[in-house]
Amino acid sequence: MSSSSAMIVRHLAARSRLHRPSRPALPSLPAHHSLPRFLSTDTPADSSLEPSPRPQNVADQYHMYKQQQSHMGRLGADISPHYQPHTLLNHPPAPADVTLELLLASEAHQGHVTSLWNPANARYIHGIRQGVHIISLEVTAAHLRRSAKVVQEVSRRGGMVLFVGTRDGQDRAVARAAELAKGYHLFERWIPGSITNGQQILGRCKTKVVNELDQDVPGFEEQLYDRPVLRPDLVVCMNPLENYVLLHECALNNIPTIGVIDTNADPTWVTYPIPANDDSLRCIQVIAGVLGRAGEAGQKQRLAAAATGEITYRPAKNLYMAGVDDDTAPPVERAGTGRETSANESVGDVDGRSSKLDEVDNHKNHRVKEGRDI
Repeated sequence: MSSSSAMIVRHLAARSRLHRPSRPALPSLPAHHSLPRFLSTDTPADSSLEPSPRPQNVADQYHMYKQQQSHMGRLGADISPHYQPHTLLNHPPAPADVTLELLLASEAHQGHVTSLWNPANARYIHGIRQGVHIISLEVTAAHLRRSAKVVQEVSRRGGMVLFVGTRDGQDRAVARAAELAKGYHLFERWIPGSITNGQQILGRCKTKVVNELDQDVPGFEEQLYDRPVLRPDLVVCMNPLENYVLLHECALNNIPTIGVIDTNADPTWVTYPIPANDDSLRCIQVIAGVLGRAGEAGQKQRLAAAATGEITYRPAKNLYMAGVDDDTAPPVERAGTGRETSANESVGDVDGRSSKLDEVDNHKNHRVKEGRDI
């Protein structure tokens, strides 16, 4: 910087000092007086704020933890009640716990837009809101309780219940319902022909014999090899739109079905429809949990009756205990003949006739009766 510019800066600084108002002078303090300090590093010898010594063992640490918990455990806000997603899987509701509030909270009333509706669902629709159909929750609760009664009775009679849910997120709900009802579950793609052509698809599946107390009974391995595959007595489908082939096979073999029917589905596809929102995962968990609890109640009733000596199911036919004398064996009723066959007949002849009858039953068309098309 040149000398002229330095002179200008000093001149301006001098002029600014002339126009600046003067500040009052601070009173002078004695030499021995100092300003008060807010943070003091000096700690009195008798101070009670000294930190407590750190506990050395685990017992002292636990005692300090419980002491802090007793002082600070009541602090904070308590948000209750609130939604916990895991409760519908760990503790699903029973059929008696089905309320309109529970269905409303699970969004069971939400349907599809009016342009996608099926006219067969008109009796299940409550109204329209912002272009979306609203399902009547009273109808949903009534149909859900009716389906729960069906599942309970089938389980009480020792029937086989199959729970099907192939959409994303439905696997846990379906598996939990099957675990409660002691049934079976399917959360992958249904193999076409598993019912109509089950001998070729499921012929190598392992089968066992149990008694009325669900205890394994050995000695029937050779007799089970040539028996036809088992078929479900009831099918519960959570997404009928993606499993139309399964529902069609059940209809061909007179197997009753239960399905969650949305406003865009056809309620005539299933035997017992449940009008509800099949796109809501929480709604599916509620419905699957209720049906699983109903199956659990039916299984308990069957076991309680079996403990008293009452059999609530039809025993399997064409099975013979190994090591039983032919003279003491009771007569065995033949399936479809309406007569009794003595146990003195050869086992080979009886097994041959039973296999022929099963083969005829498997190949018989459901629309043909006594040679006439019905």
